[in-house]
Amino acid sequence: MALIPYQLHAIFFFFFFSLLFLLFVVQGNVDELRALMELKSSLDPESLRLSSWAADGEPCRGEFEGVVCDAAGKVANISLQGKGLSGSISPAVARLRSLTGLYLHFNNISGAIPREIANLTALSDLYLNVNNLSGGIPEELGIMVALQVLQLSNNKLTGSIPPQLGLLKSLNLLALQSNSLNGAIPATLGDLVELTWLDLSSNHLFGSVPVKISQLPQLTFLDVQNNLLSGNVPSELKRLGSSFKYGNNTGLCGSGFTDLRVCTSADLSPSRPEPFSAGLTPQDLPQSVNISSDCNTTHCSSSSNSSNLAIIIATTIAVFGVVVCALMAFFWLQNYQKQKLSSGLLRGSNGVVSTDPTAKSSYQTASPLISLEYSNRWDPMTDERSSIGSSQEAPQIYRFNLEEIECATQYFSEVNLLSKKSSFAATYKGILRDGTEVAVKRINKTSCKSEEAEFLMGLKALTLLRHENLVGLRGFCYSRARGECFLIYDFVANGSLSEYLDVKCDEIHKVLDWSVRVCIIKGIAKGMEYLHSDKPSKPSLLHQNMSSTKVLIDRHFNPLLSSSALHKLLADDVIFSSLKTSAAMGYLAPEYTMVGRFSEKSDVYAFGVIVFQLLTGKTRISHLRPEMESGKLEDLIDENLQGNYSKPEAAKLAGMALLCTSEVPNQRPTMEAILQELDGSRSRN
Repeated sequence: MALIPYQLHAIFFFFFFSLLFLLFVVQGNVDELRALMELKSSLDPESLRLSSWAADGEPCRGEFEGVVCDAAGKVANISLQGKGLSGSISPAVARLRSLTGLYLHFNNISGAIPREIANLTALSDLYLNVNNLSGGIPEELGIMVALQVLQLSNNKLTGSIPPQLGLLKSLNLLALQSNSLNGAIPATLGDLVELTWLDLSSNHLFGSVPVKISQLPQLTFLDVQNNLLSGNVPSELKRLGSSFKYGNNTGLCGSGFTDLRVCTSADLSPSRPEPFSAGLTPQDLPQSVNISSDCNTTHCSSSSNSSNLAIIIATTIAVFGVVVCALMAFFWLQNYQKQKLSSGLLRGSNGVVSTDPTAKSSYQTASPLISLEYSNRWDPMTDERSSIGSSQEAPQIYRFNLEEIECATQYFSEVNLLSKKSSFAATYKGILRDGTEVAVKRINKTSCKSEEAEFLMGLKALTLLRHENLVGLRGFCYSRARGECFLIYDFVANGSLSEYLDVKCDEIHKVLDWSVRVCIIKGIAKGMEYLHSDKPSKPSLLHQNMSSTKVLIDRHFNPLLSSSALHKLLADDVIFSSLKTSAAMGYLAPEYTMVGRFSEKSDVYAFGVIVFQLLTGKTRISHLRPEMESGKLEDLIDENLQGNYSKPEAAKLAGMALLCTSEVPNQRPTMEAILQELDGSRSRN
């Protein structure tokens, strides 16, 4: 077959630009590998904790502990929390430009926060809390426009809070507590319109609480206790109730706040103006931070450069061969098909010559997305039923192929989308061939546990869960071609409990009767007690992310807990990301910010919040806690009930909710004790 000149030119230019692209990609991967190795050298100087990080390894194949890559093969998350790291943070981390999550909390890392970290403009989560970091907070952090969580608490940071942090318009959590910060609270923090959680407690901050902070529309939690603050507390903060913590600031005053003295004229005429007035713009900051590439500072060597060059050359030669062969095959096949068409040799299934483009062949090639593909050692389904769900108590868990999932969801049509959690997971409604309605949770493979054995253990834990108040898991599907895994659950008809809160006048049909609310509370308690219990058929498990959106309501208005033990399947960074909403809505137990671990008592805390929500009919209940404690139930019970409720039962449930949401974990009851109390309460009423 002779190639005509334009085809030769096409081959040449295609190869030339492909070569340039491959050189760029390979060099980018080499740079990321080098940056990871420099980060390892600084975080773990004695190579005791990060032994899996090897110079000849491949980070995006799960070989580097705690490293997760995105679909483009770039490092997207580093999760090394609680690993006992005792080094420092290398500026080389800034060369991982696709990084969206950096989780280094609960270690013993010392030194300063490198200002070069500000070049990570895609970073949304920065967790450096509970370490020994020192020095100031870099003002360059203000250019990190994607940052949503900045956790720097429990370190040894000094200096003032940079007013440039007010430029972080996407920030919803800022935690700087338990450091040695001084100076005034910048009023520019009042420009953080998405901020829901602000903790500045246990520092040496002085001056007043800026009025602009009290006017933040999304703010649900503010802690400034244990500082040197003075002056009048803005009255707008009364809306936060017990979620505004201001104790041990002897200079503060204000009306309507418990334990605060009434302000005098001297208090209302401060000697200094409110600090750091708002109005900063990105032009007030450098657009990037220079990173040194000097080998003396990055510990690189000529030998490593030589090896990297060898890798690039070898890869280029191999790719060149593949590209040339593919191009030759493509043009040969194209020419051959043209000859066939011009000769009228397109035959139908019966062997008769046909030129009808609609003629159907007896052999239909399957969709490339149909077959189940598994990487080595990663096929948990050995036959049509799951071998890991074969206990006598639990039904078998079926294996679904991708064709069934696609057909059930109409190829993941937006019409069938039930919910979406950022970029890592989405849930679709589906109808199987037998007419059964299901919910399909679609999860990116990069969001799952990187270790296959660990993922399978998590899957086994899910398959063992069988309870009348838990959403039933029907099966599982994994497609390597799509890089996704799917969990197939029973469909629950009446949506989530959150849809029955904050009911407006035109939604009166969504008002839950008192008896239904009590049954829902009891059903949730049953489901959570089952999770926490240790039985022969299942181990004790935590939910970890309880909220009203995780409580689904079936046709008979029975509650079913969803996403139970899902953390067993997901990577740590994904779990941390999902906690943002929980923290903002008040479901996250306060001790988590200190110890960084979940327990049965943190699940109990979330249960108490849900009980409050059912009593009041409202989603946000933090500002109502003082009224609950004072016993003013009549003013707090959902007015949509129009007084149709049992006052003794309401008082009992309110007392239980207060106990469950105690700030001291040991004062919270167990779910077993709660369930016993609920059974006794119902029998007495």
